[in-house]
Amino acid sequence: MKRIFYPMAMATLLGFFGILYYYQQEPVRELDERAALLFGGMEWLKAMSFIGEQWMIFAVSFLLLVFLWAFRHNYRGMFFVFLAVGAGNALNQLLQQWFGRPMPDFPEEVASYSFPSDHAMVGLLYLFTLAYFLSERAGARSIRLAVWLAAVLLTFLAALSQVASGAHFLSDVLAGLFLGYTLFVLVAIWYEMRERQFRKRQYLRAAEQEGMGER
Repeated sequence: MKRIFYPMAMATLLGFFGILYYYQQEPVRELDERAALLFGGMEWLKAMSFIGEQWMIFAVSFLLLVFLWAFRHNYRGMFFVFLAVGAGNALNQLLQQWFGRPMPDFPEEVASYSFPSDHAMVGLLYLFTLAYFLSERAGARSIRLAVWLAAVLLTFLAALSQVASGAHFLSDVLAGLFLGYTLFVLVAIWYEMRERQFRKRQYLRAAEQEGMGER
């Protein structure tokens, strides 16, 4: 992962806390209302909500786990998926319960909460995780770029579909995207550190065995 993504993760984390602090303030409410008017009623955009549905996230994540296990024997990669998608989904549910912000079209007494948006946060996590491993061994730079552009596009479509359908405020969506990206980068940093440590141990072991063979 390029170093430029590290400060971006810090910026998105600050962005999440900024929205958390201001989302009940009048300027943010006005922004939410304008976004609802702008995107509301776009049927094609509402139809994109399936990208971030739980069944889609589970199906794609399961197939990715099978791919990492059967074709790459990458057990740390499998744990990457569990951390990013599984733990990310659990964190999202906890945060929604913690903040208890009602969905736009639901009364407060109905236990259905919107902050941060699960479609935005968990949608980003599973799509970026999929793109990470699909592009990991892609030889051509153009292929890696195409994979990541597709992941980014699908993430934004899934997130904005919630504004179009009236299920979430724009501030919910932005908070979900910001926190999801920060979590993804943290998991990727852990994964790459562990991979470097593993390769280093392999190199040292091979060098030691070679030295013993020369004796």
